[in-house]
Amino acid sequence: MMNKEDMLKKLADCVCDMEDEEIVDAVQEYLAAGYDPQEGLLNGLVEGMRRASELYEEGEYFVPELIVCSDAMYAGIGEIQKALPEGAQETIGKVVIGVVEGDTHDIGKNLVRIMLETGGFEVHDLGRDVPISTFVQYVKDHDVDILCMSSLMTTTMPGMEQVIIELKKEGLRDKVKVMVGGAPVSAAFAEKIGADGYTRSAIEAVAFAKKLVEVK
Repeated sequence: MMNKEDMLKKLADCVCDMEDEEIVDAVQEYLAAGYDPQEGLLNGLVEGMRRASELYEEGEYFVPELIVCSDAMYAGIGEIQKALPEGAQETIGKVVIGVVEGDTHDIGKNLVRIMLETGGFEVHDLGRDVPISTFVQYVKDHDVDILCMSSLMTTTMPGMEQVIIELKKEGLRDKVKVMVGGAPVSAAFAEKIGADGYTRSAIEAVAFAKKLVEVK
Protein backbone atom coordinates (compact mmCIF):
# COMPACT_ATOMS: atom_id res chain seq x y z
CA MET A 1 0.00 0.00 0.00
CA MET A 2 1.22 3.51 -0.85
CA ASN A 3 2.00 5.86 2.02
CA LYS A 4 -0.05 9.00 2.57
CA GLU A 5 2.36 11.36 0.83
CA ASP A 6 2.44 9.18 -2.28
CA MET A 7 -1.34 8.91 -2.26
CA LEU A 8 -1.75 12.68 -1.97
CA LYS A 9 0.66 13.10 -4.88
CA LYS A 10 -1.38 10.61 -6.89
CA LEU A 11 -4.55 12.61 -6.26
CA ALA A 12 -2.82 15.82 -7.27
CA ASP A 13 -1.35 14.16 -10.37
CA CYS A 14 -4.77 12.89 -11.46
CA VAL A 15 -6.16 16.42 -11.34
CA CYS A 16 -3.16 18.14 -12.91
CA ASP A 17 -2.76 15.47 -15.61
CA MET A 18 -6.47 15.69 -16.55
CA GLU A 19 -7.18 12.08 -15.55
CA ASP A 20 -10.86 12.71 -14.88
CA GLU A 21 -11.73 9.04 -15.43
CA GLU A 22 -9.14 7.73 -12.94
CA ILE A 23 -9.66 10.23 -10.13
CA VAL A 24 -12.62 8.46 -8.47
CA ASP A 25 -10.66 5.19 -8.17
CA ALA A 26 -7.69 7.13 -6.77
CA VAL A 27 -9.89 8.82 -4.16
CA GLN A 28 -11.50 5.53 -3.17
CA GLU A 29 -8.04 3.98 -2.76
CA TYR A 30 -6.95 6.93 -0.61
CA LEU A 31 -10.03 6.69 1.62
CA ALA A 32 -9.83 2.89 1.87
CA ALA A 33 -6.33 3.31 3.28
CA GLY A 34 -7.85 5.28 6.15
CA TYR A 35 -6.33 8.65 5.31
CA ASP A 36 -7.99 11.95 6.25
CA PRO A 37 -10.59 13.09 3.68
CA GLN A 38 -10.08 16.81 4.31
CA GLU A 39 -6.35 16.43 3.80
CA GLY A 40 -7.05 14.55 0.58
CA LEU A 41 -9.29 17.39 -0.53
CA LEU A 42 -6.86 20.20 0.21
CA ASN A 43 -3.40 18.62 -0.17
CA GLY A 44 -4.42 16.29 -2.98
CA LEU A 45 -7.21 17.56 -5.21
CA VAL A 46 -6.77 21.29 -4.59
CA GLU A 47 -2.99 20.97 -4.84
CA GLY A 48 -3.41 19.38 -8.27
CA MET A 49 -5.61 22.26 -9.40
CA ARG A 50 -3.08 24.74 -8.07
CA ARG A 51 -0.39 23.10 -10.16
CA ALA A 52 -2.65 23.18 -13.21
CA SER A 53 -3.27 26.89 -12.63
CA GLU A 54 0.49 27.49 -12.56
CA LEU A 55 0.85 25.69 -15.90
CA TYR A 56 -1.89 27.94 -17.26
CA GLU A 57 -0.06 31.04 -16.04
CA GLU A 58 3.14 29.76 -17.69
CA GLY A 59 1.35 29.24 -21.00
CA GLU A 60 1.67 25.45 -20.98
CA TYR A 61 -2.04 24.88 -20.32
CA PHE A 62 -4.94 26.72 -21.89
CA VAL A 63 -8.63 27.06 -20.97
CA PRO A 64 -9.65 23.63 -22.38
CA GLU A 65 -7.00 21.93 -20.24
CA LEU A 66 -8.08 23.85 -17.14
CA ILE A 67 -11.68 22.79 -17.71
CA VAL A 68 -10.73 19.10 -17.80
CA CYS A 69 -8.55 19.56 -14.70
CA SER A 70 -11.45 21.17 -12.84
CA ASP A 71 -13.76 18.35 -13.99
CA ALA A 72 -11.32 15.88 -12.48
CA MET A 73 -11.10 17.88 -9.25
CA TYR A 74 -14.88 18.11 -8.86
CA ALA A 75 -15.28 14.39 -9.57
CA GLY A 76 -12.80 13.73 -6.78
CA ILE A 77 -14.55 16.21 -4.47
CA GLY A 78 -17.86 14.43 -5.08
CA GLU A 79 -16.30 11.17 -3.92
CA ILE A 80 -14.49 12.69 -0.94
CA GLN A 81 -17.64 14.46 0.26
CA LYS A 82 -19.16 11.06 0.98
CA ALA A 83 -16.48 10.53 3.63
CA LEU A 84 -16.52 14.00 5.17
CA PRO A 85 -18.25 14.31 8.56
CA GLU A 86 -21.79 15.56 8.33
CA GLY A 87 -22.51 19.04 9.63
CA ALA A 88 -24.12 19.55 12.98
CA GLN A 89 -27.78 18.59 13.33
CA GLU A 90 -28.48 22.20 14.19
CA THR A 91 -26.81 24.77 11.98
CA ILE A 92 -24.29 26.94 13.80
CA GLY A 93 -24.84 29.84 11.44
CA LYS A 94 -26.21 30.97 8.09
CA VAL A 95 -23.84 32.04 5.32
CA VAL A 96 -24.37 33.54 1.88
CA ILE A 97 -21.42 33.24 -0.49
CA GLY A 98 -20.58 34.39 -4.00
CA VAL A 99 -17.95 35.63 -6.44
CA VAL A 100 -18.14 39.37 -7.07
CA GLU A 101 -19.45 40.84 -10.30
CA GLY A 102 -17.12 40.58 -13.30
CA ASP A 103 -15.32 37.49 -12.00
CA THR A 104 -16.20 33.95 -13.10
CA HIS A 105 -13.49 32.09 -11.16
CA ASP A 106 -15.35 30.00 -8.60
CA ILE A 107 -13.14 27.05 -7.65
CA GLY A 108 -11.98 28.68 -4.41
CA LYS A 109 -15.50 29.80 -3.57
CA ASN A 110 -16.82 26.29 -4.12
CA LEU A 111 -14.20 24.80 -1.80
CA VAL A 112 -15.02 27.30 0.93
CA ARG A 113 -18.72 26.48 0.54
CA ILE A 114 -18.04 22.75 0.87
CA MET A 115 -15.88 23.24 3.95
CA LEU A 116 -18.42 25.57 5.59
CA GLU A 117 -21.21 23.07 4.97
CA THR A 118 -19.23 20.21 6.47
CA GLY A 119 -18.31 22.53 9.34
CA GLY A 120 -21.97 22.88 10.34
CA PHE A 121 -23.04 26.04 8.51
CA GLU A 122 -26.10 26.47 6.35
CA VAL A 123 -24.78 27.98 3.12
CA HIS A 124 -26.61 29.68 0.27
CA ASP A 125 -24.43 29.96 -2.86
CA LEU A 126 -25.17 32.92 -5.14
CA GLY A 127 -22.66 31.62 -7.68
CA ARG A 128 -20.19 33.66 -9.68
CA ASP A 129 -20.33 37.08 -11.38
CA VAL A 130 -22.78 38.21 -8.69
CA PRO A 131 -24.07 41.81 -9.00
CA ILE A 132 -23.55 44.09 -6.01
CA SER A 133 -27.31 44.56 -5.67
CA THR A 134 -27.85 40.79 -5.42
CA PHE A 135 -25.55 40.49 -2.39
CA VAL A 136 -27.27 43.43 -0.70
CA GLN A 137 -30.79 42.25 -1.51
CA TYR A 138 -30.09 38.77 -0.16
CA VAL A 139 -28.85 40.17 3.15
CA LYS A 140 -31.91 42.43 3.25
CA ASP A 141 -34.37 39.61 2.60
CA HIS A 142 -32.83 36.83 4.69
CA ASP A 143 -31.56 36.21 8.19
CA VAL A 144 -27.83 35.84 7.44
CA ASP A 145 -24.94 35.69 9.89
CA ILE A 146 -22.04 35.94 7.44
CA LEU A 147 -21.57 37.27 3.91
CA CYS A 148 -18.60 35.72 2.08
CA MET A 149 -17.24 37.30 -1.10
CA SER A 150 -14.37 36.12 -3.26
CA SER A 151 -12.40 37.51 -6.19
CA LEU A 152 -9.51 36.17 -8.23
CA MET A 153 -9.03 39.36 -10.23
CA THR A 154 -7.69 42.67 -8.97
CA THR A 155 -10.07 44.46 -11.35
CA THR A 156 -13.13 43.05 -9.54
CA MET A 157 -11.91 43.52 -5.97
CA PRO A 158 -13.45 47.03 -5.68
CA GLY A 159 -16.85 45.32 -5.95
CA MET A 160 -16.33 43.95 -2.45
CA GLU A 161 -15.95 47.44 -1.04
CA GLN A 162 -19.00 48.61 -2.97
CA VAL A 163 -21.12 45.85 -1.43
CA ILE A 164 -20.08 47.01 2.04
CA ILE A 165 -20.84 50.63 1.13
CA GLU A 166 -24.31 49.65 -0.09
CA LEU A 167 -24.94 47.58 3.04
CA LYS A 168 -24.17 50.69 5.10
CA LYS A 169 -26.49 52.83 2.96
CA GLU A 170 -29.30 50.33 3.51
CA GLY A 171 -28.66 50.18 7.25
CA LEU A 172 -27.70 46.51 6.98
CA ARG A 173 -24.00 46.54 7.82
CA ASP A 174 -24.52 45.74 11.49
CA LYS A 175 -26.79 42.84 10.57
CA VAL A 176 -24.08 40.71 8.96
CA LYS A 177 -20.38 39.89 9.28
CA VAL A 178 -18.38 40.16 6.05
CA MET A 179 -15.58 37.79 5.05
CA VAL A 180 -13.48 38.24 1.89
CA GLY A 181 -10.96 36.02 0.14
CA GLY A 182 -9.23 35.14 -3.11
CA ALA A 183 -5.70 35.11 -4.49
CA PRO A 184 -5.20 38.90 -4.82
CA VAL A 185 -7.03 39.72 -1.58
CA SER A 186 -5.09 40.44 1.61
CA ALA A 187 -5.74 41.17 5.26
CA ALA A 188 -4.75 44.78 4.63
CA PHE A 189 -7.30 45.07 1.82
CA ALA A 190 -10.00 43.54 4.03
CA GLU A 191 -9.27 46.08 6.74
CA LYS A 192 -9.21 48.93 4.24
CA ILE A 193 -12.68 48.19 2.86
CA GLY A 194 -14.18 47.56 6.29
CA ALA A 195 -14.64 43.80 6.09
CA ASP A 196 -14.66 41.78 9.30
CA GLY A 197 -11.91 39.49 8.11
CA TYR A 198 -9.92 37.71 5.43
CA THR A 199 -8.78 34.10 5.16
CA ARG A 200 -6.24 32.45 2.87
CA SER A 201 -7.71 28.96 2.71
CA ALA A 202 -10.93 26.98 3.01
CA ILE A 203 -9.92 25.52 6.36
CA GLU A 204 -9.05 28.96 7.74
CA ALA A 205 -12.42 30.22 6.49
CA VAL A 206 -14.30 27.66 8.59
CA ALA A 207 -12.37 28.47 11.76
CA PHE A 208 -12.77 32.20 11.25
CA ALA A 209 -16.47 31.90 10.43
CA LYS A 210 -17.04 30.07 13.70
CA LYS A 211 -15.30 32.89 15.58
CA LEU A 212 -17.46 35.48 13.82
CA VAL A 213 -20.63 33.63 14.79
CA GLU A 214 -19.48 33.47 18.40
CA VAL A 215 -18.79 37.20 18.39
CA LYS A 216 -22.16 37.94 16.82
